[in-house]
Amino acid sequence: MTDLVFTDSAFFCRLSHEGLLAVRGPDASKFLQGQLTCNLNYLSADTASLGARCTPKGRMLSSFRIVQQGDGYLLAMASELLDSQLTDLQKYAAFSKSKLSDESAQWLRIGLQGGDAVLASLGLSLPVTADSVIHVDNMLAVRLSDGRSELWAPAAQAETVLATLTAQLREAPLNDWLLAQVRAGIGQVFGANREQLIPQMINLQALGGVSFKKGCYTGQEIVARMQYLGKLKRRLYRLSLAGDAVPAVATPLFSPVHGSSVGDVVLAARSSDGIELLAVVQEDALLDGNLHLGSLEGPALQRLDLPYTLDADREIQR
Repeated sequence: MTDLVFTDSAFFCRLSHEGLLAVRGPDASKFLQGQLTCNLNYLSADTASLGARCTPKGRMLSSFRIVQQGDGYLLAMASELLDSQLTDLQKYAAFSKSKLSDESAQWLRIGLQGGDAVLASLGLSLPVTADSVIHVDNMLAVRLSDGRSELWAPAAQAETVLATLTAQLREAPLNDWLLAQVRAGIGQVFGANREQLIPQMINLQALGGVSFKKGCYTGQEIVARMQYLGKLKRRLYRLSLAGDAVPAVATPLFSPVHGSSVGDVVLAARSSDGIELLAVVQEDALLDGNLHLGSLEGPALQRLDLPYTLDADREIQR
């Protein structure tokens, strides 16, 4: 018997699957501006952003949520990507007044659904606007696009913060947080799909994670060309299937019409009705409506709605 999933109720969840890459120093903003898809000129102490770092061919090496903190920035990304990103970025940071480090152990990161009252009890009156950030007593809170929030607290305050949370909310398994992320349509890069996807394949440009006005960054030419020429053949969709076995990231999807793999799982979680997932899927195969997980004979997948629409004209204004 599987655990019940209560994604419609208030809960908190420890974001144990992610780590924090810190980039600090006088040149941190200038340095990162040439590395990331998002525009750091849009960031402030009050604003966060999604973003990605790409290869010269536009393939994502990582995706993250970035916030300003202290004398630099913190990037929350899948834990298995952090070491490689740190090592790689340090090669370039050697030529700027920037210092990079892994600050994962220095912070407690909590995901909150329906947790505004708890945040307020900690002195964090977080605005409802997506990507809003508030800083109080060395803690910060971030508003997500679907109304959820994240609380980041220094490790020294972890015991006090957890006591406050536990007194007011139930603690949920990571699955519940990932299910909410699936329903919000927010894709993510993990170790298994590193260097496989361009930002538009996970709709990152629709979520404010790609700027087309910021100028050059690694992979910018490919990403911009894909946006303006509109030749993307695979894109992120939300799907469901029966059962309770959660498919791993990068599990292939197949179409009998095509006779071969037409996509891959990006993120999946259990729901009360089965499995919900995000997958990058070939558009013509998706429209055909005959998708199967893992093999041509695998479980059938059904399409679900995403909570946002794609609008190329609006997206290129960032």
